[in-house]
Amino acid sequence: MQYRTLGRTGISVSATSFGAGPVSGLMTGSDTDVQHAVVRAAIAAGINWFDTAPGYGAGSSEANLGRVLSQIATAPTVHIATKVRIPLDSTEPISDVIRRSVDESLQRLRVPSVTLLQLHNGITASRGDEPAAITPTDVLSRGGVADTFDRLRDEGLIRHSGLTGTGQPAAMKEVIRSGRFDTVQAPYNALNRSAGSIDVSAGETDYGNIFADCAEQRMGVFAIRVFAAGALLGQAPSAHTLKTPYFPLDLYQRDAVRAEQMRSELREGESMTEFALRFVLSHSAVSSAIIGLGLPDHVAELAIRLK
Repeated sequence: MQYRTLGRTGISVSATSFGAGPVSGLMTGSDTDVQHAVVRAAIAAGINWFDTAPGYGAGSSEANLGRVLSQIATAPTVHIATKVRIPLDSTEPISDVIRRSVDESLQRLRVPSVTLLQLHNGITASRGDEPAAITPTDVLSRGGVADTFDRLRDEGLIRHSGLTGTGQPAAMKEVIRSGRFDTVQAPYNALNRSAGSIDVSAGETDYGNIFADCAEQRMGVFAIRVFAAGALLGQAPSAHTLKTPYFPLDLYQRDAVRAEQMRSELREGESMTEFALRFVLSHSAVSSAIIGLGLPDHVAELAIRLK
């Protein structure tokens, strides 16, 4: 396994991270034997970063990950990252929402603290400009997200704080440039390169080359949607893709058409898995690619592709 430094945190993170989200369905499912086998295989392969969230399977991802890691003797050598999403209709103070969410996450994960807590909302000029998006003011004002994350770090419940890099470029950059956060996880793949480039394909979401701003702040960067929810690999859309408002079915369908053309242009003997993964990891700002793993064979394939 290759390792890279996660920005100014100084943490040595595996080049591929374990994504416990709903696209693969592993950690939000109920097959405990396969869950255990895949997590064990990932740790044996050198993966040391596990990414989850309370919103993945209504807490089941965190609960399953916590159970499996507690059963594996080497689990203390890995890092856990989770998230918090601020409901747009909540009348509670943001600080109260975050603290309750973190307390519940730690219980499900069976740990006293996590390495990274990330904001799971996008950031836009006005609330709700995109699904679940909040504003820079929500994040940076007194008593807002950044202040609350700082207090949780001071209390030892989290080590570092991060953002989800979705929303409107100007709003995202305002928060990134504040220097209040240590990491970003953002969509970045061979079909949509805009988080790491000034080039934006027609009709694609523009992520504003935010990786350049992250580099200026020495932030660690996690790439997500590395395989475009399976579209790059020719997979059928997952059950999650059929219902999510964040990366919906029409985006998957458009990506699948473009991926088919890209697949025909691969060099002889080159797999799309290898091409897509190497594309993401070739960006100098990317610390790790978060991959949804569903079977032990998936771990073995990644290990081969990274040699």
